[in-house]
Amino acid sequence: MAAVRNLILLAVALMAATRAMPARSQPLPDTDDGSAARHGPIVVLVTIDGFPARALNDPRLPMPALRAMQASGAYAQAMQPINPTVTWPNHTTLITGVDASEHHVMANGLITFPADGGMPQVKPWTPRDQLVHARTLYDALAEKGMTTGQVDWVAIYAARHVQWSFAERPDANGPIARDLVAQGLVTQEDIATFGERGSPAWHDQVWTDAAIDILTRHTPNLLLFHLLQTDTLQHGYGALSPAAYGAFADADACLARLVDAARKAGLLDRITFVIASDHGFADYTHAIRANVALVRQGLLRENKGIYRGEVWVQPEGGEASLYIRNQARRAKLTPQLKSYFEKLPGIAAAYTNVEARKLGLPSLRASDQAPDLYLVAKPGYAFLEGSEEPLIQDIAPARGAHGYLDTDADMQALFIASGAHIHRGVKLGAISNLRVAPTIARILGVSLPAATAPPLTEIIQ
Repeated sequence: MAAVRNLILLAVALMAATRAMPARSQPLPDTDDGSAARHGPIVVLVTIDGFPARALNDPRLPMPALRAMQASGAYAQAMQPINPTVTWPNHTTLITGVDASEHHVMANGLITFPADGGMPQVKPWTPRDQLVHARTLYDALAEKGMTTGQVDWVAIYAARHVQWSFAERPDANGPIARDLVAQGLVTQEDIATFGERGSPAWHDQVWTDAAIDILTRHTPNLLLFHLLQTDTLQHGYGALSPAAYGAFADADACLARLVDAARKAGLLDRITFVIASDHGFADYTHAIRANVALVRQGLLRENKGIYRGEVWVQPEGGEASLYIRNQARRAKLTPQLKSYFEKLPGIAAAYTNVEARKLGLPSLRASDQAPDLYLVAKPGYAFLEGSEEPLIQDIAPARGAHGYLDTDADMQALFIASGAHIHRGVKLGAISNLRVAPTIARILGVSLPAATAPPLTEIIQ
């Protein structure tokens, strides 16, 4: 109970602090004199992975700090993600203002195809320049001598224009890791084995320590901070399950700690907090192993326990991307496979690449990440990995997934903005996440010429 009381008190303090922030009639001027980095506005973009917009309507949501920001700033009833409604593609959109047809991020890493016809691999530790084919906010900031920090952000490995980093697998010899060790918050062994030990909650706690360190000791103009536990537990226990609400409460405590640290550092009069999610969540009780269908048709063959072939499906919950690696057979196989998968139970649609481009996916000519067919599951079904029978399997108890079309009500995401450059009491309807990056760019005084949607000027002071 004491912890709950402390969070409520902090939420009240946050509301009071935001009310006391001086109004700013204009965003940062577009200058190159370096003053922006030293004295200009700061944007802290926090993503709560997998937070469904509909959770905001639940009065039992245990998030007083988030509620305080909602009350003192601007929020959307729902924010539409891009397709695919997956973590890395949507995080990339949040900082570029373009969809997958432009940035080419289609999975939680780079999809690679072994030359021997083996199963495709998703490689998360691919350098940013090979993975993201779009201008980012941190690229735009660097051009003006401004700085960026990131904690557990994605599609950002080896990014040249990020000055302070504490990654999903942090560098034990990096400056932020050394800061945390020096403060006694973690040990060197903790950092060296970070990805193999600890719980999701512990990871979020350490990432919050790192975000506080970067914000208060190094004070970048942009801080990108990704909380992950909310996604992990919904995958395992279901959307908006009791475990999920516990993760939401933990995420709120992390958010409260970050705001309190900014207040103590005297930074609140410069900071705009943008709290967003990458996608929502839905439950499923039936699994589809689409590669089993390819085995049945002789397109995948097994030898000594290893499957190889020229056609593979890369599954991701509510969606799956089918790749035909033999271009000579593409014209023949595409309509055949489209017709086959459209008739399978649990599959809502099978889009050709031409059709999928209308959903915001890249073309085959533009990227090898573009699928030949894009499969979408019906409610209650999800695509999973595996090439062994059965093709369709009942799952109990229900688990959580995302990846369904971005028009699905369950996939709608969170958007709240609060702080120094945000009008209070602005209630937005439904917005697109394509508007987040242009809004942040406007506040920071930089440009994203390729962004396809306008900034949310109605919320900016």
